[in-house]
Amino acid sequence: MHACNAEYRTILKLKLSEVFTEIQSFEEFLELKEKEPALLAYFSTEACNVCKVLKPKVAGLIETEFPKIKLIYIKSDILPEVAAQNQVFTAPTILVFFEGREYIRKSRNIGIGELQREIERPYSMMFGT
Repeated sequence: MHACNAEYRTILKLKLSEVFTEIQSFEEFLELKEKEPALLAYFSTEACNVCKVLKPKVAGLIETEFPKIKLIYIKSDILPEVAAQNQVFTAPTILVFFEGREYIRKSRNIGIGELQREIERPYSMMFGT
């Protein structure tokens, strides 16, 4: 059972790395924010256990309900300048951008249902769904 759980976590981690693009620099973040019509930025730290539980739920929501949103992942402890420039001071924090403009900001206690409801309107206006 223990080996099975470890294997599942490894598969999940690989899957998440395919879904989220991990940002390597502030310039990369700015480029994607301007280029992508819809972008969800997931800010986290290595020490944040809540972040590790929430991340696959966010990925599942976006993949199933809002597939045109690009998912990016920012390690705030590795790239503090990206976090600071976006006024992100806690983990987890989710920022949702449409056409380069921030529409949604969620921090700490983030409910998936609430996040879905908040994304629905601007997403449907942007993509006509």
